[in-house]
Amino acid sequence: MSNLFTRREFLRTAALGAAGVAVVACQPQTIVVKETVEVEKQVEKVVKETVVVEKEVEKQVEVTKIVEKEVQVTVAPSEVKEAPTLFAMVSEGKLPPVNERIPTEPRVVPVLEQIGTYGGTWRRVAIGPGDVGTFNSRFSYDCPLRYEADAATIVPHITSGFEVSEDGASFTFMLRKGHKFSDGVPFTADDIMFWYEDVQSNEEMNPGGFPDQLKINGEPVLIEKVDDYTVKWSFVDAYGLFIPWMASTRYNWCFSTYPKHYLSQFHPTYADRAALEKQATDAGYDNWIGYFNYQRDWHNIELPTNQTWHASVVPPDIPSVIERNPYYFLVDPEGNQLPYIDRMRFDVVENIDILNLKAVAGAVDMQMRNLSWENLPLFFENAEQGDYHVIQWTLAEGSQCCFHFNLNHEDPGMRELEETKEFRQALSIAIDREEVKQVVYQGLGTARQASVLPTVLGYKPEYSEAWAQYDPDTANQMLDAIGLTARDEEGFRKRLDGEQLTINIEYAPVFGPWGDVSEMASKYWAEIGIRAFPKEESRPLFTERGTLGTVQDMSVWTMDRCAHPLLDPLYWMPRRGGTPASVGALYWDWWTSDGEQGEEPPAEVLKSYELYEACKTAKSQEEIKAFSEELFALNADQIWFIGVVGLLPHIGVVKNYFHNVPDGPQNVSDWLCLAPGNTTIEQYYMSET
Repeated sequence: MSNLFTRREFLRTAALGAAGVAVVACQPQTIVVKETVEVEKQVEKVVKETVVVEKEVEKQVEVTKIVEKEVQVTVAPSEVKEAPTLFAMVSEGKLPPVNERIPTEPRVVPVLEQIGTYGGTWRRVAIGPGDVGTFNSRFSYDCPLRYEADAATIVPHITSGFEVSEDGASFTFMLRKGHKFSDGVPFTADDIMFWYEDVQSNEEMNPGGFPDQLKINGEPVLIEKVDDYTVKWSFVDAYGLFIPWMASTRYNWCFSTYPKHYLSQFHPTYADRAALEKQATDAGYDNWIGYFNYQRDWHNIELPTNQTWHASVVPPDIPSVIERNPYYFLVDPEGNQLPYIDRMRFDVVENIDILNLKAVAGAVDMQMRNLSWENLPLFFENAEQGDYHVIQWTLAEGSQCCFHFNLNHEDPGMRELEETKEFRQALSIAIDREEVKQVVYQGLGTARQASVLPTVLGYKPEYSEAWAQYDPDTANQMLDAIGLTARDEEGFRKRLDGEQLTINIEYAPVFGPWGDVSEMASKYWAEIGIRAFPKEESRPLFTERGTLGTVQDMSVWTMDRCAHPLLDPLYWMPRRGGTPASVGALYWDWWTSDGEQGEEPPAEVLKSYELYEACKTAKSQEEIKAFSEELFALNADQIWFIGVVGLLPHIGVVKNYFHNVPDGPQNVSDWLCLAPGNTTIEQYYMSET
């Protein structure tokens, strides 16, 4: 019997994520009714409305069924209804009728509780002007395909469907006829080809060529226009992760924010280069490329888009305002064009503490982003007074606070230590994770190593337990064994070159109590003779230093993206980054440039790169599982990242007049699913406006 994937097996196992993936290639007017799949779980205990996971799930959860039962809910264009504000604009001649604004086959989506009512301004709070840009992803989750709330089911979204070739190397996507950008111009295959031919393939704009996600065996994707509403993406070999990728963060832009009719006027293939360069310099840009990139940035309120929202007031103007797209292509089962809510308003504050105070006081309508764990009791205590309730989803984080080593430190003495596996392992077992869990995370979550979620295909309990047991005596012995026996006058160990050993733990206070965890880690490491200091930075500075790749001693970020760890493998191999920061920048440069830049990596780092490539091109379920297990086991041994506490719930606050927002652990929050976008925020509505 052949070990090649059948087409269904290919789709079933492609994501290598939470319980695998069920792909529903349904027609755009179809609502899929998912039958319940029971899986074995460890008992969970509810304490004061807070879910406390007693033990990691050790049983690997497999996909047992792809749901095929469908209920047809067809909405004829003549039945489509719209928001009163849009109807008024139609009456005034400012917009065409709604039947002319949506595709001939709009996407029909179910509502969670009930059909909503139109209107209202969704109040949110952002930390700094850049945080307003989350509307462009988290709230405009407009990719060709979408993950649903479970982070496992994939459905067509901007596309009406797709086909996969028998060899798993070619993918054909069908667009929705009549779909239009926010200015009323049709969205067709020409817009995708503009991105492919004039932007991504343009060596002047992309001297490094295609990103790794668009290459197989070093060869870039070939994209062809089949007709006005069909495009074909082809690779030189099977690409087992491609369909999940098309439902994730990377490919929303080429399907939604590259309108050829608008952006071509800023591109020298279509405009006079000399005149374009003058426009760029007059506008304060170094060249036409910078000017072009601004034109497609979310700050540009003139940019046509086919996303849910478009900006109308942007920083530095505060509050910032985001308006609904009058040409948006989603409708509810009764034919009401979505979204229900008119607009979002972002108040901008300086730091996370002010944001949380506003949330506690009931000054936000629905928000999960940047809510701090230390304020969880306050959220519950003030819920009645603030007229809100607290929700909890599953947070797809292997560790909420994750320490990153820097294998390519510019200081030879620091690099020598950080590249020593036993040094990394010793620091890991010197941390009392259970104490951190109780003190910082109020007893929530699970003390664990930096590891994938228990529901991920290829997970083994030993991955999350590796070098995670509190054992300072063994840590001391290991440090002595690698030669760190000399001490300074304060009793701290000296480096192997005789210099003072000090680790600066750099973090930006954005997504959790990282300063508190770093303080506790510094205390534990002092007990084994390692001097360490937490160093708080602004996010822009942290990103800048992380991107340099050679200057940080150690950095902190959250270990997210763990529901689908291979879609963005930031934590499974040493590579270049910004947020999160670089771990092996020079090694990654060497790998991605075919040895022309950077430094050749040691064998174990090279092995991680090779294993990831093997996962991408695996042709059978057995292969992809075997390669991923080997990659996860390599990480468990090498400890390039130190995890502390993971498997925490993601908390949020929702005003009691704000509806159709899901609650419970069946809803997964992850960047790769652009949460909360994966819960179909277009069907959220407000009963008071």
